[in-house]
Amino acid sequence: MTTSHMMEFVCAGLAGCGAGIFTTPLEVVKIRMQLQGELLRKGHYTVHYRNCVHAFYTIVTTDGFLALQKGLVPALWFQLIHNGTRLGSYQIIINTGFTKDSEGNVKWGRYLLAGAVSGGFGAAVASPFYLVKTHLQARANRAIAVGTQHQHDSMTKGFKKILKREGIKGLWRGTMAAVPKSTVGSAVQLGTFSTSKDYITSLMLSQPDSVFNAFFASIVAGVFIVACMTPFDVVATRMYNQPVNNQGQGTLYKHVPDCFIKILHEEGLLSFYKGWGPSFFRLVPHTILSLVFWDQLRLLHHKWTSDVSDPT
Repeated sequence: MTTSHMMEFVCAGLAGCGAGIFTTPLEVVKIRMQLQGELLRKGHYTVHYRNCVHAFYTIVTTDGFLALQKGLVPALWFQLIHNGTRLGSYQIIINTGFTKDSEGNVKWGRYLLAGAVSGGFGAAVASPFYLVKTHLQARANRAIAVGTQHQHDSMTKGFKKILKREGIKGLWRGTMAAVPKSTVGSAVQLGTFSTSKDYITSLMLSQPDSVFNAFFASIVAGVFIVACMTPFDVVATRMYNQPVNNQGQGTLYKHVPDCFIKILHEEGLLSFYKGWGPSFFRLVPHTILSLVFWDQLRLLHHKWTSDVSDPT
């Protein structure tokens, strides 16, 4: 791997971390709302979180303001590794010219394929951090607790407990739910972002390297990703957070299709959009911040390398 390729991964990872700092509170709220009423029909469980705003209020008044930043450490590690791998490998695919035909025309389907492959790869690599992050963000005071409560209060303790009980394999529990989630989300996000950015840039409303091109393209990508990825996100949250037996096997869901079927049967179709509000308010700004940061970091890197190679 060349230095240039390595910097693609570094820029992408730092962009994800920058966005993650601002959006972690919304991730906490989203996780709680996705776990609320697990495998129960509406009206058969206590509603601790009525909506996004009420969830913020409930968490702060019950667990304190810092509870909104639960799981921040594994969340940032996840962003660094996941987005570093995902966006870095995506850009390397773009650099090969795969997304254009022989005449240089952009092919949206190829953007989707590149995003899907890089997204699935990134999710698999960073899965252990997503597992512990989910456990920490779901943990709450008994009065407002939803879903399985895993009794570890830090990333290090979480890894140690999982390793002791389930071994190395246990750290990748839930990965089969994360890969389709990230594959769909990344394909939609990156495919829409790249296509929109190319189109906006072609309108010549601003300079080709202007931050506004990336900003407006990321808004479009953010809206699309929420609509397409939320059902997969709900399933991933359930798979990662479910309790396990002594063999490390989930006790609520056998596998991803089983999770889809049980949620549909027990909770109804709309349950796949639980947490849609905080998911929207998290994913749209997260998409904007991460993709704008990524775009600008890459421009700074390319400018710096150009200046170093040509100091005159």
